Amino acid sequence: MGNQLCKRGKLRWKRKPMGFVHHQTLPSHIGIKSVDVDKACNFSTTSNLCVSIVTWNMNGQVSFEDLSEMIGSNRDFDLLAVGLQEAPGNKVATMLSEALDESHVLIGKVTLQSLQLYLFGPKNAGSFIQELKVDKQSIGGCGGIIGRKKGAVAIRINYKGIRLLFISCHLSAHGRNVEERNYECRHISHSLFSKIWNPYSRPSHLTVWLGDLNYRLQGIHTNPARDLIEKNLHKKLHGHDQLLQQAEEGQIFNGFCEGTLTFKPTYKYNKGTSNYDTSYKVRVPAWTDRILFKIEDTDNIEATLHSYESMDQIYGSDHKPVKAHICLRLRQLQTESNSLTNI
Repeated sequence: MGNQLCKRGKLRWKRKPMGFVHHQTLPSHIGIKSVDVDKACNFSTTSNLCVSIVTWNMNGQVSFEDLSEMIGSNRDFDLLAVGLQEAPGNKVATMLSEALDESHVLIGKVTLQSLQLYLFGPKNAGSFIQELKVDKQSIGGCGGIIGRKKGAVAIRINYKGIRLLFISCHLSAHGRNVEERNYECRHISHSLFSKIWNPYSRPSHLTVWLGDLNYRLQGIHTNPARDLIEKNLHKKLHGHDQLLQQAEEGQIFNGFCEGTLTFKPTYKYNKGTSNYDTSYKVRVPAWTDRILFKIEDTDNIEATLHSYESMDQIYGSDHKPVKAHICLRLRQLQTESNSLTNI
């Protein structure tokens, strides 16, 4: 992805050292690959590492009940990444730890005002961590709200010799701002960790982008879209999804994977209900909240997606949380020393 610097609608190119997000250039664009879910997860038996990922735009509200419901009672994962947008205050980490009921502990966090990312691992996680670094990148000035920052926060970790990168973002809103969101993705990709850039560092085995990407449905009005959703025919809306369109055109997320969108659009709801927006704007529903992933070393690592779903039973925001479960299996076990080329 190229890097552009934005000055009030004008784009100009400026080269800078590449960050840690992408280290490979594909010969041609292939878009986002939709993958099916394999619901049978044999945690800790056939997998080397299982990761649960959650993203949620909280709309400035929080309750312990919602966070507990979001995490759920299933603890069949090694790591849990929780990306939050429009999160209120600094008490969320404590509430998440309480909701996990001591099965997992906080091992990494990074915040940018209301944009927050937390990483939890088992109690003995410290013995498996060879590296953990965080970074953040603001994209304020392109329509952000005071106290609700747009941008990205990231955690890079080497866990059990597997290099993982989690990027939680909140991009610019409104259906018309497609090019702005594309620019923000590219800028974030090349800016994160660039200040500690190491030309000898190895790419992440698994890169995960999560968050409120804010891509909307294009070319369809709200009533026809809602009619399809009501009839459980929302798969017919996939062709209107801006994120998939832009990826197909080679603008963003080349070579990433995403679970098939079998759940309903996650935005915008009347808060406290399962009804889509009835304000005077009657917004077109959209899959604004997404989880994408990419395996760099496909020869040695296999990733299986075991769930990709929205959590419709949570009503505390105008967005629904989205959750994914990814397990990694190493075809060829690679041992790495603590003195990796990473800084």
